[in-house]
Amino acid sequence: DTFYITKDILMRTQTSPMQARTLEKHDFSKGPLKMISPGVVYRRDTDDPTHSHQFHQVEGIVIDKHITMADLKGTLELIAHELFGNRFDIRLRPSYFPFTEPSVEADITCFNCGGKGCAVCKYTGWIEVLGAGMVHPNVLEMAGVDSEVYG
Repeated sequence: DTFYITKDILMRTQTSPMQARTLEKHDFSKGPLKMISPGVVYRRDTDDPTHSHQFHQVEGIVIDKHITMADLKGTLELIAHELFGNRFDIRLRPSYFPFTEPSVEADITCFNCGGKGCAVCKYTGWIEVLGAGMVHPNVLEMAGVDSEVYG
């Protein structure tokens, strides 16, 4: 699902590597890690109303003591309302991503039909906008972060 320029060079498919590098270098004695890593990414997706082969991805990460799914949900609701307006509802659905646990997909009310169901939202009333989750404890441990203290 990637665009290869040569056998060894490919177009960037995600912005996640910035998070991993920052996590490994961060000094938690100076406070929590809070960052975003925006960038253009390329994937071999078939273009349709909700997919594109090129898009801007923005990944965010917060690592601190006592962070919970409630913090994540509140942040996602705030971002969705700031980006799309208060007339859109957000819902979280359980999902699977290898680097987060638990993981969710976040959807917003369909912009085209207002949640009634149409061809754009595949008659569900919802448009998937992002995947999210709590950083998996193994990821933290691999970066040298104590997953019993930080999340």
